[in-house]
Amino acid sequence: MNSRKDQLQAFDRLLTIMDELREKCPWDKKQTMQTLRHLTIEETYELGDAILDNDLDEVKGELGDLLLHIVFYAKIGSETNDFDIADVLNQICEKLISRHPHIYGDVDVADEEEVKRNWENLKLKEGKKSVLQGVPKSLPALVKANRIQDKVAGVGFDWEEPQQVFEKLKEELEELQHEVTEDNADKIEAEFGDVLFSMINYARFLNVNPENALERTNKKFINRFQYLEGKAKEKGIALKDMTLGEMDVFWEEAKLL
Repeated sequence: MNSRKDQLQAFDRLLTIMDELREKCPWDKKQTMQTLRHLTIEETYELGDAILDNDLDEVKGELGDLLLHIVFYAKIGSETNDFDIADVLNQICEKLISRHPHIYGDVDVADEEEVKRNWENLKLKEGKKSVLQGVPKSLPALVKANRIQDKVAGVGFDWEEPQQVFEKLKEELEELQHEVTEDNADKIEAEFGDVLFSMINYARFLNVNPENALERTNKKFINRFQYLEGKAKEKGIALKDMTLGEMDVFWEEAKLL
Protein backbone atom coordinates (compact mmCIF):
# COMPACT_ATOMS: atom_id res chain seq x y z
CA MET A 1 0.00 0.00 0.00
CA ASN A 2 1.05 3.60 -0.57
CA SER A 3 2.48 5.67 2.27
CA ARG A 4 0.67 8.76 3.56
CA LYS A 5 3.26 10.86 1.72
CA ASP A 6 2.49 9.06 -1.55
CA GLN A 7 -1.25 9.49 -0.97
CA LEU A 8 -0.88 13.24 -0.41
CA GLN A 9 1.33 13.55 -3.49
CA ALA A 10 -1.27 11.74 -5.60
CA PHE A 11 -4.02 14.05 -4.32
CA ASP A 12 -1.85 17.10 -5.06
CA ARG A 13 -1.26 15.71 -8.57
CA LEU A 14 -5.03 15.50 -9.13
CA LEU A 15 -5.49 19.09 -7.95
CA THR A 16 -2.75 20.24 -10.34
CA ILE A 17 -4.30 18.38 -13.28
CA MET A 18 -7.70 19.88 -12.42
CA ASP A 19 -6.18 23.38 -12.48
CA GLU A 20 -4.62 22.69 -15.89
CA LEU A 21 -7.80 21.21 -17.38
CA ARG A 22 -9.91 24.09 -16.14
CA GLU A 23 -7.50 26.52 -17.79
CA LYS A 24 -6.75 24.73 -21.05
CA CYS A 25 -9.47 22.20 -21.97
CA PRO A 26 -12.49 23.66 -23.85
CA TRP A 27 -14.90 21.10 -22.35
CA ASP A 28 -13.67 21.45 -18.77
CA LYS A 29 -13.68 25.26 -19.01
CA LYS A 30 -17.39 25.28 -19.89
CA GLN A 31 -18.61 23.10 -17.02
CA THR A 32 -20.68 24.45 -14.12
CA MET A 33 -22.06 22.77 -11.02
CA GLN A 34 -25.37 22.46 -12.82
CA THR A 35 -23.88 20.75 -15.90
CA LEU A 36 -21.88 18.34 -13.73
CA ARG A 37 -24.78 17.35 -11.47
CA HIS A 38 -26.32 14.61 -13.64
CA LEU A 39 -22.87 13.23 -14.44
CA THR A 40 -22.08 13.00 -10.73
CA ILE A 41 -25.29 11.07 -10.11
CA GLU A 42 -24.38 8.70 -12.94
CA GLU A 43 -20.90 8.16 -11.51
CA THR A 44 -22.40 7.41 -8.09
CA TYR A 45 -24.63 4.72 -9.56
CA GLU A 46 -21.69 3.24 -11.46
CA LEU A 47 -19.79 3.02 -8.18
CA GLY A 48 -22.82 1.36 -6.62
CA ASP A 49 -22.89 -1.24 -9.42
CA ALA A 50 -19.20 -2.01 -8.95
CA ILE A 51 -19.69 -2.49 -5.21
CA LEU A 52 -22.64 -4.85 -5.74
CA ASP A 53 -20.58 -6.82 -8.27
CA ASN A 54 -17.70 -6.93 -5.76
CA ASP A 55 -15.39 -5.81 -8.59
CA LEU A 56 -12.71 -4.08 -6.54
CA ASP A 57 -10.70 -2.97 -9.56
CA GLU A 58 -13.84 -1.30 -10.92
CA VAL A 59 -14.57 0.18 -7.47
CA LYS A 60 -11.11 1.76 -7.52
CA GLY A 61 -11.76 3.30 -10.94
CA GLU A 62 -15.23 4.58 -10.05
CA LEU A 63 -13.95 6.09 -6.80
CA GLY A 64 -11.44 8.01 -8.89
CA ASP A 65 -14.20 9.29 -11.17
CA LEU A 66 -16.24 10.42 -8.18
CA LEU A 67 -13.23 12.05 -6.53
CA LEU A 68 -12.60 13.98 -9.74
CA HIS A 69 -16.12 15.39 -9.52
CA ILE A 70 -15.57 16.50 -5.90
CA VAL A 71 -12.34 18.23 -6.88
CA PHE A 72 -14.11 19.76 -9.90
CA TYR A 73 -16.89 21.28 -7.74
CA ALA A 74 -14.30 22.62 -5.31
CA LYS A 75 -12.35 24.18 -8.18
CA ILE A 76 -15.48 25.94 -9.44
CA GLY A 77 -16.19 27.12 -5.89
CA SER A 78 -12.69 28.57 -5.62
CA GLU A 79 -13.15 30.54 -8.85
CA THR A 80 -16.08 32.41 -7.30
CA ASN A 81 -14.24 32.77 -3.97
CA ASP A 82 -16.98 30.82 -2.18
CA PHE A 83 -14.90 27.82 -1.06
CA ASP A 84 -12.01 25.61 -2.12
CA ILE A 85 -10.96 22.01 -1.51
CA ALA A 86 -9.35 22.88 1.82
CA ASP A 87 -12.65 24.33 3.04
CA VAL A 88 -14.45 21.17 1.95
CA LEU A 89 -11.96 18.92 3.73
CA ASN A 90 -11.80 21.01 6.91
CA GLN A 91 -15.58 21.21 7.16
CA ILE A 92 -16.01 17.44 7.00
CA CYS A 93 -13.17 17.00 9.51
CA GLU A 94 -14.85 19.36 11.97
CA LYS A 95 -18.20 17.63 11.46
CA LEU A 96 -16.70 14.20 12.11
CA ILE A 97 -14.99 15.42 15.28
CA SER A 98 -18.12 17.12 16.62
CA ARG A 99 -20.33 14.11 15.88
CA HIS A 100 -17.98 11.60 17.49
CA PRO A 101 -17.78 12.87 21.09
CA HIS A 102 -17.18 9.26 22.17
CA ILE A 103 -13.84 9.48 20.32
CA TYR A 104 -12.91 13.16 20.59
CA GLY A 105 -14.76 14.00 23.81
CA ASP A 106 -15.82 12.46 27.09
CA VAL A 107 -19.05 10.71 25.99
CA ASP A 108 -19.38 6.97 26.60
CA VAL A 109 -21.39 4.75 24.23
CA ALA A 110 -22.43 1.14 24.65
CA ASP A 111 -22.81 0.08 21.01
CA GLU A 112 -23.38 1.08 17.39
CA GLU A 113 -27.06 1.89 17.97
CA GLU A 114 -26.20 4.43 20.65
CA VAL A 115 -23.69 6.05 18.28
CA LYS A 116 -26.47 6.42 15.67
CA ARG A 117 -28.89 7.93 18.21
CA ASN A 118 -26.25 10.42 19.37
CA TRP A 119 -25.52 11.32 15.72
CA GLU A 120 -29.13 12.32 15.05
CA ASN A 121 -29.46 14.21 18.34
CA LEU A 122 -26.26 16.13 17.63
CA LYS A 123 -27.61 17.17 14.22
CA LEU A 124 -30.69 18.62 15.92
CA LYS A 125 -28.45 20.56 18.29
CA GLU A 126 -26.61 21.95 15.26
CA GLY A 127 -29.81 23.68 14.19
CA LYS A 128 -31.65 21.16 12.01
CA LYS A 129 -35.39 21.43 12.62
CA SER A 130 -36.13 17.79 11.79
CA VAL A 131 -34.19 14.54 11.76
CA LEU A 132 -35.61 14.05 8.26
CA GLN A 133 -34.20 17.34 6.99
CA GLY A 134 -31.09 15.61 5.67
CA VAL A 135 -32.95 13.13 3.47
CA PRO A 136 -32.46 14.31 -0.14
CA LYS A 137 -35.73 15.01 -1.93
CA SER A 138 -34.43 13.53 -5.19
CA LEU A 139 -33.50 10.13 -3.74
CA PRO A 140 -35.21 7.15 -5.41
CA ALA A 141 -38.30 6.25 -3.39
CA LEU A 142 -37.00 2.89 -2.12
CA VAL A 143 -33.72 4.37 -0.91
CA LYS A 144 -35.54 7.36 0.57
CA ALA A 145 -37.91 5.12 2.55
CA ASN A 146 -34.96 3.23 3.98
CA ARG A 147 -33.19 6.45 5.00
CA ILE A 148 -36.38 7.88 6.54
CA GLN A 149 -36.88 4.79 8.69
CA ASP A 150 -33.23 4.66 9.67
CA LYS A 151 -33.23 8.29 10.76
CA VAL A 152 -36.42 8.19 12.84
CA ALA A 153 -35.20 4.99 14.49
CA GLY A 154 -32.11 6.95 15.49
CA VAL A 155 -34.23 9.11 17.81
CA GLY A 156 -36.25 6.21 19.22
CA PHE A 157 -39.27 6.15 16.88
CA ASP A 158 -39.15 2.45 16.15
CA TRP A 159 -40.59 -0.99 16.78
CA GLU A 160 -39.00 -3.15 19.45
CA GLU A 161 -39.05 -6.57 17.79
CA PRO A 162 -38.96 -7.90 14.19
CA GLN A 163 -42.16 -9.85 14.82
CA GLN A 164 -44.04 -6.59 15.45
CA VAL A 165 -42.92 -5.30 12.07
CA PHE A 166 -43.92 -8.55 10.39
CA GLU A 167 -47.39 -8.34 11.94
CA LYS A 168 -47.69 -4.78 10.64
CA LEU A 169 -46.67 -6.00 7.19
CA LYS A 170 -49.40 -8.66 7.25
CA GLU A 171 -51.91 -6.01 8.31
CA GLU A 172 -50.91 -3.78 5.39
CA LEU A 173 -51.20 -6.72 2.97
CA GLU A 174 -54.73 -7.40 4.19
CA GLU A 175 -55.65 -3.73 3.71
CA LEU A 176 -54.22 -3.85 0.19
CA GLN A 177 -56.19 -6.97 -0.65
CA HIS A 178 -59.37 -5.32 0.64
CA GLU A 179 -58.89 -2.34 -1.68
CA VAL A 180 -58.14 -4.70 -4.58
CA THR A 181 -61.52 -6.35 -4.05
CA GLU A 182 -63.12 -2.89 -3.88
CA ASP A 183 -61.36 -2.00 -7.15
CA ASN A 184 -60.46 1.52 -6.04
CA ALA A 185 -57.35 2.46 -8.04
CA ASP A 186 -56.30 5.39 -5.85
CA LYS A 187 -56.63 3.44 -2.60
CA ILE A 188 -54.88 0.42 -4.13
CA GLU A 189 -51.90 2.59 -4.95
CA ALA A 190 -51.89 4.08 -1.45
CA GLU A 191 -52.07 0.68 0.25
CA PHE A 192 -49.45 -0.75 -2.10
CA GLY A 193 -47.14 2.04 -0.99
CA ASP A 194 -47.82 1.14 2.65
CA VAL A 195 -46.92 -2.49 1.93
CA LEU A 196 -43.63 -1.48 0.31
CA PHE A 197 -42.84 0.87 3.21
CA SER A 198 -43.51 -1.95 5.69
CA MET A 199 -41.38 -4.37 3.67
CA ILE A 200 -38.47 -1.93 3.73
CA ASN A 201 -38.92 -1.49 7.47
CA TYR A 202 -38.92 -5.27 7.96
CA ALA A 203 -35.74 -5.53 5.89
CA ARG A 204 -34.07 -3.11 8.29
CA PHE A 205 -34.94 -5.36 11.23
CA LEU A 206 -33.48 -8.33 9.35
CA ASN A 207 -30.26 -6.35 8.69
CA VAL A 208 -30.97 -6.50 4.96
CA ASN A 209 -30.37 -3.50 2.72
CA PRO A 210 -33.54 -3.45 0.57
CA GLU A 211 -31.88 -1.64 -2.33
CA ASN A 212 -29.08 -4.22 -2.46
CA ALA A 213 -31.56 -7.08 -2.09
CA LEU A 214 -33.76 -5.87 -4.93
CA GLU A 215 -30.81 -5.16 -7.21
CA ARG A 216 -29.48 -8.65 -6.47
CA THR A 217 -32.81 -10.06 -7.61
CA ASN A 218 -32.78 -7.79 -10.69
CA LYS A 219 -29.38 -9.14 -11.70
CA LYS A 220 -30.48 -12.72 -11.06
CA PHE A 221 -33.60 -12.25 -13.19
CA ILE A 222 -31.62 -10.63 -16.01
CA ASN A 223 -29.10 -13.50 -16.07
CA ARG A 224 -31.82 -16.15 -16.12
CA PHE A 225 -33.91 -14.38 -18.75
CA GLN A 226 -30.88 -13.88 -20.99
CA TYR A 227 -30.11 -17.59 -20.63
CA LEU A 228 -33.68 -18.29 -21.75
CA GLU A 229 -33.25 -15.95 -24.72
CA GLY A 230 -30.00 -17.67 -25.67
CA LYS A 231 -31.55 -21.13 -25.58
CA ALA A 232 -34.52 -19.99 -27.65
CA LYS A 233 -32.15 -18.51 -30.22
CA GLU A 234 -30.16 -21.77 -30.36
CA LYS A 235 -33.36 -23.61 -31.22
CA GLY A 236 -34.43 -20.96 -33.68
CA ILE A 237 -37.64 -20.20 -31.77
CA ALA A 238 -38.99 -16.75 -30.96
CA LEU A 239 -39.89 -16.32 -27.30
CA LYS A 240 -43.39 -15.17 -28.22
CA ASP A 241 -43.96 -18.51 -29.96
CA MET A 242 -42.94 -20.60 -26.92
CA THR A 243 -45.35 -21.86 -24.30
CA LEU A 244 -44.81 -21.01 -20.65
CA GLY A 245 -44.02 -24.69 -20.07
CA GLU A 246 -41.26 -24.62 -22.68
CA MET A 247 -39.84 -21.42 -21.21
CA ASP A 248 -39.95 -22.89 -17.73
CA VAL A 249 -37.65 -25.76 -18.74
CA PHE A 250 -34.88 -23.32 -19.65
CA TRP A 251 -35.68 -21.12 -16.64
CA GLU A 252 -35.12 -24.07 -14.29
CA GLU A 253 -31.85 -24.83 -16.09
CA ALA A 254 -30.75 -21.23 -15.55
CA LYS A 255 -31.44 -21.52 -11.82
CA LEU A 256 -28.89 -24.34 -11.60
CA LEU A 257 -26.08 -22.23 -13.06
